[in-house]
Amino acid sequence: MSIRTKRLASVIQKDLGYILQQNYQPTGTFITVTQVRLTDDLSIAKVYLSVFSQNREPASIYQFIDDNQDQIRYELASKIKHQVRRIPELLFFEDDTAEYVNRMEQLFAKARKQRSGKNNSDDT
Repeated sequence: MSIRTKRLASVIQKDLGYILQQNYQPTGTFITVTQVRLTDDLSIAKVYLSVFSQNREPASIYQFIDDNQDQIRYELASKIKHQVRRIPELLFFEDDTAEYVNRMEQLFAKARKQRSGKNNSDDT
């Protein structure tokens, strides 16, 4: 990824985070833009979201964002129109990094437990 692509991805991440928090975040819900990946031609932006909601199912929030994708893109365009010639198409994805980290932690804990159990049985 070029420096320009990285900079634009960072700008889009910041601006989309602001847009989503101000206009598309239901009460009691936290939406975070964790990462933005742009294609080399800057035509498509893959936006990874993390949603924390106590009262709602996260799938309904992702559906709401997908349904309002054109409006979100329009609001993003008003913020970055002087930085790009063409506003990238937005594709929203669920960021599953936290789930992956939790799974890895569980596997490491299991391995540590098995290792300590083998060490204790070797000593006897």
